[in-house]
Amino acid sequence: MIKLVVGLGNPGSRYLFTRHNVGFMVVDLLARRWEVELEDRGCQSLYGVSPDGVYLVKPQTYVNASGKAIRAWVNRGFSPREILVVHDDIDLPFGVVRLKFGGGSGGHKGLRSIMEEIGTGDFARLRIGVGRPPGREHDHEAIVDFLLSPFSSQEEDLMATLRLAADAVETVLRKGLDSAMNLVNRKKGELGGGDSESELREGEGTGDMKKSLKEG
Repeated sequence: MIKLVVGLGNPGSRYLFTRHNVGFMVVDLLARRWEVELEDRGCQSLYGVSPDGVYLVKPQTYVNASGKAIRAWVNRGFSPREILVVHDDIDLPFGVVRLKFGGGSGGHKGLRSIMEEIGTGDFARLRIGVGRPPGREHDHEAIVDFLLSPFSSQEEDLMATLRLAADAVETVLRKGLDSAMNLVNRKKGELGGGDSESELREGEGTGDMKKSLKEG
């Protein structure tokens, strides 16, 4: 059973709406849905706890050192199998959401840090596709700049992706990881959950999405 939902991202206003911070954005959206305040500090994280006892966590270590925070949570008594890590994935097209359990880091330095710090890759991951920089798909410096840049105006359906990812987390919590993987990985846009209609009105574009998440 998942007890810890961890969104990866970089702290600080300069990174707030960058591609590398979609994990933070999903946790913020879940906090808004569940009326949870992310005000507690501990385990090198900002976090809040839902009425059902699920922890929503935003590590404050920067993405590439996320493992330090996760190790602190494991030391606090959480099993790696009780953790769901929400993160960006350049190998998935923008807007695609996929669940998996275990595996390698796929080149994601945040996942690599977690695996090194806790000594295992046996934890659940929710991968959120952000794609690669057009025309420079294999240029390392271009990829880094791309991940640390805000979403473009052509990606105004970001709010729909965040809603889909938040729905996926809620499906994991309701149905368990195996059943959720069958549903989430089947095709885009078939999950329910959350007040999607009101969120859609508030998040029709990237600008409105920013306002919505800030208010939440």
